[in-house]
Amino acid sequence: MTSKATFDMEDKFMAPFFVKQRVSIEKGDGIHVWDEEGNRYIDFTSGWGVTCIGHGQKVIREALYEQAGKIIQNPNSGLTYSPARASLLSLLREILPPNLTGVFFANSGAEANDASIKLARKVTNRMDVVSTLQSFHGRTISTASATGQASHRDKFNPLMPNFRFIPFGDLDALEEILDENVAAMILEPVQGEGGVRVPSDDYLVETERLCKKNGSLLIVDEIQTGFCRTGPMFITGALGVNVDFLTMAKGIAGGFPFAAFSMSEQVVKNLDLGDHGGTYCGNPLGCAVAHAVIKYLMDHNISDNVERMGRFALDMMGQWKAQYHKVVDVRGKGLLLLVEFEDEDTAVRVSDECFARRLFVRQTHGTGIRIFPALNINEGELEEGLTIFREAVEVIMDKNWPDPS
Repeated sequence: MTSKATFDMEDKFMAPFFVKQRVSIEKGDGIHVWDEEGNRYIDFTSGWGVTCIGHGQKVIREALYEQAGKIIQNPNSGLTYSPARASLLSLLREILPPNLTGVFFANSGAEANDASIKLARKVTNRMDVVSTLQSFHGRTISTASATGQASHRDKFNPLMPNFRFIPFGDLDALEEILDENVAAMILEPVQGEGGVRVPSDDYLVETERLCKKNGSLLIVDEIQTGFCRTGPMFITGALGVNVDFLTMAKGIAGGFPFAAFSMSEQVVKNLDLGDHGGTYCGNPLGCAVAHAVIKYLMDHNISDNVERMGRFALDMMGQWKAQYHKVVDVRGKGLLLLVEFEDEDTAVRVSDECFARRLFVRQTHGTGIRIFPALNINEGELEEGLTIFREAVEVIMDKNWPDPS
């Protein structure tokens, strides 16, 4: 099949939910991918944060092959035990915050968030959930209702009721909104899709304190930040925050569709048989891949690499604010980074120029471009991609931006 044939087939039969880039990717290796004509690209999106240890990773191929040769899905699904699932649970116990003693598996981050909201209401016998403006928690009707962006919510009215919104990072607003009707607060420790917003160091710690004081549960969505994306395995664990639910997906299985949520012992004690379930709920194939990916992150000390590469990237990108007058901010944590431009048109043009130079980046929230490459990227690869990005900015500057002096 050629790229044109692929374009024609997808354009004819795929639901029109995306404005697609005209490229058909056939294979990948590390941070690189190739189209059907053999042209090489650099991927600085890691498949929207999922290919955390790169494309074509050997440990993933081997885990898939070995487990598929045994069994993919158990008879009676979650009603039977699985050594692959038990092995993954054992590994998760090593990296999860110690107060989180219960784990359940899902297919996507939206499912993990949806289940956590549902179970928080059951456990507290309260209905309201507090979320933050600019947040993103998924595309089911419940998680869209919990998302603090009108563009992701309002077109689907009527939404699920009982969601309230406050500014991200605003502890005064949180203290004011908490009352006897609030079952839980759901938040990202760093807002990803909402523009890579990094709160103050004490935000999560104080949020935990306020929620506990009010008898409300804390759901922390680490779907994008988890598994070393910002440096530590989980931001909540690094800060010593005792959350009630921790949701996980994206990097958990290196590109294989998989997710999980973990719960505190106090939450687990208040759950009953039948409160939740699912057909796949930790199928052996997904568990084997997730185990291989997490083990790779641990064995290769990816956390340290992310912190080093994150500092390198911010040092290099930090100069752009002074050099290019339409770059208004460069921010991020670890390898979750964003360059913010003065206007959306500039961001679109820079993103398009990057693509023309065979670099994948992700325009985010209109004026931003998100950079979140594979976590095992090395300095040379990171510098190569950032240099292409800088050159794209310079080209757009030359074409469209007069010198302000």
